[in-house]
Amino acid sequence: MSKLNPEEVQGVAFQIILESGDARTIVHEAFGLMREGKLDEAEVKLEEANEAIVRAHGSQTDLLQKFAGGASFEIDILMVHSQDHLMTTMTLREVAIEMLHLYSKVG
Repeated sequence: MSKLNPEEVQGVAFQIILESGDARTIVHEAFGLMREGKLDEAEVKLEEANEAIVRAHGSQTDLLQKFAGGASFEIDILMVHSQDHLMTTMTLREVAIEMLHLYSKVG
């Protein structure tokens, strides 16, 4: 059984935080566009946010595949934070999609 070094695991955690942070920023841009009535532009932003989420999820999946293949590694607070960051951003985007639908019905 191989053991991943802490630097490699931290690198994955930072990548997840970076990509999900970018996605979160883009979702907030979409909220602003919704308030301005620019719904088509908001929809594009939400797709752009999804692309960043997919990249973050890809980093997570790579690590999970290594674990499934028998690699072990220590879970530290940075990895926990990265997972929290990703999941809350995914939820925020889902809420934004619902809000976009509501804005389209009201506007």
